[in-house]
Amino acid sequence: MNGTSEPDQKVTEQDGQPDVAASAVLIPHDMVPAVSPKLPVPLPPPSVRYRRRWRRMLILLLLIALGGAGGAIYWLKYSEPSLPPGFASGNGRLEADEIDIDTKFAGRIAKLFADEGDILKADQVVALMDTRDLEASLKKSEALVLQAQRTLDEAKANLVQQQTQVTLTKQELDRTSALVLKGYATLELLDQRRQQMAGAVAAENAATDKIGEAQRALEAATHDVELYKVNIADNALFAPREGRIQYRVANVGEVLPAGGKVFTMLDTSYVYMDIYLPTAEAGRIRLGSDARIILDAYPTHVIPAKVVFIASQAQFTPKEVETKEERDKLMFRIRVKIDPDRLLGHAEIVRSGLPGVAYVHTNPHAAWPPQLQASAPP
Repeated sequence: MNGTSEPDQKVTEQDGQPDVAASAVLIPHDMVPAVSPKLPVPLPPPSVRYRRRWRRMLILLLLIALGGAGGAIYWLKYSEPSLPPGFASGNGRLEADEIDIDTKFAGRIAKLFADEGDILKADQVVALMDTRDLEASLKKSEALVLQAQRTLDEAKANLVQQQTQVTLTKQELDRTSALVLKGYATLELLDQRRQQMAGAVAAENAATDKIGEAQRALEAATHDVELYKVNIADNALFAPREGRIQYRVANVGEVLPAGGKVFTMLDTSYVYMDIYLPTAEAGRIRLGSDARIILDAYPTHVIPAKVVFIASQAQFTPKEVETKEERDKLMFRIRVKIDPDRLLGHAEIVRSGLPGVAYVHTNPHAAWPPQLQASAPP
């Protein structure tokens, strides 16, 4: 205004361009962005860096060592030993024959004397059924036996009486016959004596038949008593062989039909393993061939066994086998059984379903390698 200008609004121009420094003062202070300066991150001391590097290397070496040890343990545990010629092997599971302990008659379970896992002896009582009805029938049959015995005694006494009568009438007939010859008795009296004799003999025969009837009635009543006793005894359930209870199916108070299952036990005297071998190996195995079993649970224990079964038909068989390659794919089931004498006293260690490997002799002249020599029971 009037050729004058204020100092704060003074603009210097140089070469037609505004003065930046001068124009900067015109920007308000609160609109200037705040810029934080980037400070350099201080490095850790060399000793710290050295320790960290060594720690990482130690961890890496430890992981490598653990992995190697685990691989070695797995290989030692699960790798199969190399077999020389004359032997074959197959995987399988240890099995024991299962025996069902069932009821013979329909009835109610009164008592149980065993449970799952119990070791049983042969003929050990494991359960009792309710036999009150059979016991009542037994008492009735025993009373009929006594009655039949009395009837038989009466028939025997009657026979003795009739035999005495026959003797008497025979004596009278003989005397009368002698008197008739001498003229001291009539023929009419002789005929009467003969009729009396015939009647006495008939009565004796009838008394003899009565004894037979009474004897047969007594035998029938006695058989009924024996039958009820057998039925009562059959309502006591026994362990048929030595073994271990695997399952308990029923409980006290349950009513079961005839043949109702109460227990399932393992027969620890018949323990075996089924394996499957190809045709070439199965064809060289014979019944009674030596075998060895090694269980995964006892890798250092070698169990001797025998081949007791060779399947006559192949498993996994195609409908038509025409080529050798297809025949080589056929698998035959082989059963190897542990000697029952070896299992005596070791029922507690028999477990059905334990996996393992069975080795079978295909050449009876081949010697067992050292790792398959039979060892003592664990």
